[in-house]
Amino acid sequence: MAKRYSEITPKLQTFISQQHLFFVGTAAADGRVNVSPKGMDTLRVLSPQQVVWLNLTGSGNETAAHLLENPRMTLMFCALAGEPLILRLYGQAKTFHPRDPEWAKLSALFEPLPGARQVIDIQIDLVQTSCGMAVPYYAFQGEREQLRDWAINKGKAGLNTYWQQKNQVSIDGKPTQIFTE
Repeated sequence: MAKRYSEITPKLQTFISQQHLFFVGTAAADGRVNVSPKGMDTLRVLSPQQVVWLNLTGSGNETAAHLLENPRMTLMFCALAGEPLILRLYGQAKTFHPRDPEWAKLSALFEPLPGARQVIDIQIDLVQTSCGMAVPYYAFQGEREQLRDWAINKGKAGLNTYWQQKNQVSIDGKPTQIFTE
């Protein structure tokens, strides 16, 4: 059932490009494990062993906090339509903020999205598929516009204030460095 690969195959890259939803898993050395759903057009496969995704402003900033302490990351995709499949990408990740020199090149891979706060670069060291036969069918109806609208209404100054109030530390009190370095 499960198969392991050292890289993303062309067939798996096609599968990834067809997904409207993926999940990100991270954990610091202690505290809570974070699993977060991601959507919109925020993921790019750059090579068989490199994926980047655009992290948008949210209620927390767990991923950034965890990666400062422990760079392990798992991305999971599951087929909600068509043939069953679960795909996990395991690797080491690094966070890039708008202040970082890499930001311009990496963020240019995406359409501008209001509230973009980080690009996460994952170097893949293991790809695993499994059957996904217990995952139910769901039909994609469209993207939600609330996050985009909220970020537009906040504006740059409002987002900065929000980041100061809600995104500087994780729920376990770990720093995210959204404003430092």
